[in-house]
Amino acid sequence: MKIFRPLIFSIALVLGFYIVTTHGRGAGFHLPFTDGGTARPTKIEITQAAAPPPLDPEEQNNINVYRKVIPTVVNITSTAVAFDFFYGAVPQQGQGSGFIIDSEGHILTNYHVIAGARQVEVTLSNKKKYRADVIGSDRQKDLAVLQIPARNLTPSVLGDSKTLEVGQKVYAIGNPFGLSGTMTRGIISSIRSVRGPEGNAIDQAIQTDAAINPGNSGGPLLNSHGEVIGINSMILTGGAEQSAGVGFAIPINSAKAVLNDLVEFGRVRRPSLGIAGLLPIGPELADQLGLAADAGVLVQQVVPGGAADRAGLRGGRERAYLGNIPIYIGGDLIVEIDDQDIQTPQDIANVLDSHHAGDTVKVVIYRGKQRLTVNVTLDESRGGQQRAA
Repeated sequence: MKIFRPLIFSIALVLGFYIVTTHGRGAGFHLPFTDGGTARPTKIEITQAAAPPPLDPEEQNNINVYRKVIPTVVNITSTAVAFDFFYGAVPQQGQGSGFIIDSEGHILTNYHVIAGARQVEVTLSNKKKYRADVIGSDRQKDLAVLQIPARNLTPSVLGDSKTLEVGQKVYAIGNPFGLSGTMTRGIISSIRSVRGPEGNAIDQAIQTDAAINPGNSGGPLLNSHGEVIGINSMILTGGAEQSAGVGFAIPINSAKAVLNDLVEFGRVRRPSLGIAGLLPIGPELADQLGLAADAGVLVQQVVPGGAADRAGLRGGRERAYLGNIPIYIGGDLIVEIDDQDIQTPQDIANVLDSHHAGDTVKVVIYRGKQRLTVNVTLDESRGGQQRAA
């Protein structure tokens, strides 16, 4: 028996070691200490806030703007058809944004959002989807109006972009990278003329540092009251294809001026003075030509039978050269239209942007040394005429 005692003791010692090392941390057996010697708590104690903190006025305004506007913002999916290497039709989809402008289902967006689309689908904030018809479009202003078969919708409130100031707080809501219902915030960084995505000139474009990314195009730029002051249209990225803090929006007044034409006629009936050539005049050139005013726009030619011709405006009759460029001198010098000073052809274009074909404008001219006021009833612009005229 004494012979077996060491053997039994050894077996018991090995068995005990096995149980401790293999089952010591299993169910029903807990070590009182971790490997580092620190007691393991049965639960963690955290410090929680007693209640949600109150929102400051700025945060509350952000929330108010979002809640007010989000029901009016839509996502737009446009489907075009491209062709692969083997001339097979390949559907391609693009994403954009837009906003409701009346209770009858009309939606305002960018022209480039729906350009070339075979099918356009609109998704509302409540996730309902509708096939949309393109009611009217204008490539020059990069605008388009859609309509969906839904009624009693909540329209956006359109503000006034004429009185905007650099430094104003603005918000952008849209569908960046397909992320619907996204709001970003910034300020008006500048107001300047730029070239749009279709190569068109955007006069008085609103530059902002609010984050605008692909998919935001066509969505609203808002003031701190939730009123639409612009239509987000393009970004400068330096090749990164994402926001670099330089985005641009079309001023809402430019859109309001043509909305009725887009809905009623499907296009913009752009007004025209019926002038085929305009020459900006500065003090030096005015002195050389012996003009009665130091600044204005000289009428070189009028379109026969056009608005200016019917009103009695005169073009130049004497051929001359400005460097190597032939010009006609001796015509009327336009200095004001509707009480706004005119110094360049762009000034005329800006005035005409707030008018329609058929409107009558008051044009102040110098004919020689004589100052005259002429009422001109605007024609509809034709493709061959210069934009400013």
